[in-house]
Amino acid sequence: MPRPRAALAVLAPLLAALALAGPTAPTQAVAAPAAGATAAAWPQPAPVINRVDTRDPVVFITIDDGWYHDPEAAKILLDRQVPASLFVLPDAYSWDAAYYRKLLDHGPSRLENHSVTHPDLTTLDAAGQRAELCGARNRHLAAFGAEPRLTRPPFGALNGDTRVAARACGSKAVVTWTHDQTDWGTAPAAPDLRRGDIVLLHFTPNLAKDLTRVLAAADAAGLKPAALRDYVRD
Repeated sequence: MPRPRAALAVLAPLLAALALAGPTAPTQAVAAPAAGATAAAWPQPAPVINRVDTRDPVVFITIDDGWYHDPEAAKILLDRQVPASLFVLPDAYSWDAAYYRKLLDHGPSRLENHSVTHPDLTTLDAAGQRAELCGARNRHLAAFGAEPRLTRPPFGALNGDTRVAARACGSKAVVTWTHDQTDWGTAPAAPDLRRGDIVLLHFTPNLAKDLTRVLAAADAAGLKPAALRDYVRD
C-alpha cells in the first residue's frame, strides 16, 4: 500500500529528531529563586499591621526600646497583668536582665524584636537588615529562652527587605501602631481608643504615667488589653 509507506517516510525523520532530543522536563510547581532574584521574593514577606481587625473588645499595649527600668511601670504591668508586647533592644537588658525576667515570669508580657542597634532599617541592604533582626532574635533566645514572634522596625521605617527579614528571623508580622502615646516632655491627649488599636509607648521615666493614661482610656472605652501575638496568624 503506497500511501502508508509514504506517510512513514515523512514521519521517520521527525520521530528520530524527537528521540535524540529526549523527554521533555516536567514543569515545576514551585521553584527556588534564581541567583540575583530580589529579596522580597523569598521567603514570603511578613504582613505589616498598625491595628487588628477584630470584633473582640481589646486593645494592644506595646512598649519600645527598654533603656529606663522603671519599677513603678513594672508594678502597673504586673498588678494589672497587662499582656504588653515589649519591643526591647538587647543592650537595654544586658546590664539588668532581672527587670525583664520578672515581667516575663510573673506577667503575660512577651519580648518581641526591635533590632540589635536601633538603625533605620531602610538604610541597610537585605543582608544588613537580616543581621539586625536575626541577631536580636538570637540574643533574646540566649537571655530568656523565648523567641520573639513580632518585629517592630525602629522609627516605624520599613521596606520590602524588612518584611522578608522579619519573616526569615521568626516573626509573624511587622508591627507599627495606631496611637503614639509616649510622653517625651509633653503628655499626649488621652487617645480615643477603638477595638483593635495598637498603642505605642516607650520605656522612659514617664512610662508609669503613660500606662496609667492609656489604661484609663481603655477602661473608659470598654476595652481590655490583650496579647498582640495571639491575634496575628502564623
